[in-house]
Amino acid sequence: MFLPQGPKTPPLVQLIQWIANPFALMESCAQRYGDWFTLKVGLNYRPLVYVNSPQLLQEILTNDTYKQFDAPGEMNEILTPLLGNSGVMMQSGDRHRRHRQLMVPPFHGDRMKAYGDIITEITQQVISRWNPNQPFSMRDSMQAISFNVILQAVFGLREGESYQQIEKLLYDMLELTNSPLKASQLFFPFLQRDLGAWSPWRKFLRQKQHLNQILQTEIEARRANPDPARTDILSLLMAARDEAGEPMKDEELRDELITLLVAGHETTATALTWALYWIHKLPEVRQKLLAELDSLGDTPDHNAIVRLPYLNAVCSETLRIYPIGMLTFPRVVRSPVTLLGQQLEPGTVLVGSIYLAHHRPDLYPEPKQFKPERFLERQFSPYEYLPFGGGVRRCIGAAFALFEMKLVLATILSNLELSLANNRPVRPMRRGLVSAPTRVEMVMTGRRKRAEGAEGAEEAEGEKRSQYTGKNSLTTNY
Repeated sequence: MFLPQGPKTPPLVQLIQWIANPFALMESCAQRYGDWFTLKVGLNYRPLVYVNSPQLLQEILTNDTYKQFDAPGEMNEILTPLLGNSGVMMQSGDRHRRHRQLMVPPFHGDRMKAYGDIITEITQQVISRWNPNQPFSMRDSMQAISFNVILQAVFGLREGESYQQIEKLLYDMLELTNSPLKASQLFFPFLQRDLGAWSPWRKFLRQKQHLNQILQTEIEARRANPDPARTDILSLLMAARDEAGEPMKDEELRDELITLLVAGHETTATALTWALYWIHKLPEVRQKLLAELDSLGDTPDHNAIVRLPYLNAVCSETLRIYPIGMLTFPRVVRSPVTLLGQQLEPGTVLVGSIYLAHHRPDLYPEPKQFKPERFLERQFSPYEYLPFGGGVRRCIGAAFALFEMKLVLATILSNLELSLANNRPVRPMRRGLVSAPTRVEMVMTGRRKRAEGAEGAEEAEGEKRSQYTGKNSLTTNY
């Protein structure tokens, strides 16, 4: 069976390299082997074909509806201990399509925009706790914001015992994989053993069981006392019906909730941390962004904020340079298919390297440089720029994440003066199955006064904003 070339090192060495520094491994392989290569880093060292050319990505992602390629849920079995077996990420074929149809309505544009006031209010609450001239971890603050937002969006919870329990349990569970060493437990199943009261895996299992119980109690309480007026995601999911008129089962609801809680705050917190790092690392980026925000006046409308072209470009570039998800969902060849003149046999597993696609010099000159302008100067196809994956497995919450990201950034930058606490380089590192920055410390130096003359710039900025529309707008999916 044909497989593209790849490193000749033993599979165990490849897997250790993949866990420790996936960016360096992918870059060295792309430099040596080109548009695709094979790494033996799947469970039980299964070969995975990494693809990074837009042409190959388009071929794979436009034919993944059970035709030439499939995206079976079992390819995500590495996440089962955390997310369970019944959520949308673990489903295949018709079951996956059913789950996705049930999950889409809560993220519809009109419903999502209703969370705008909640996002800005929560952001203001968190940043009000920052003490002047006292260094703090930006990621911790962004995690507090995104977690509060997702709990409010999913459950309608802002406080109370359930809120506090879910917050602590999720934080502790995610800390289990917050470094490459800890993340190795996901990649080596033999480490997933209950070795007694003090073993990390026993602790994780207890936390997961407790979280399941809390969510089950909440589901049962909602079923016993339905409230049609509630608009949180759990209420909408419980009211949803598939084509056969069937609702979600309790186990399905529980696992979907865990998926939303994990994906909905961990990834957004990371993206916000990176964005604030780059904005304050590069003064010219901050100056342009503040001028654009000032052009909206003192009480900007949420819709106006999310349509700002330079803010849009900053968010796009943040997700380009270090995408939170490094890879697309795996695709499996269903019937013999020819790619780059080579026939791939059924069973071959392909993954799109989002990171490598975003660092191709032919698409993004000087790819290591943070340059938002590149998203104002040209439009990129969904196979050149894909921070949320693509095809039938594209992230359902992509529009919500971008909406939240823009409002949080606008709220912080419009109100406070910040600076980096030190000049230490910040690099991406593995955090579970995704990437995150090493520690970003910042300082709040005071409240921001709106720049003089900003009012006079509003009309000019409005004309400039009207020039930028099209496929790269982060608001087109609302």
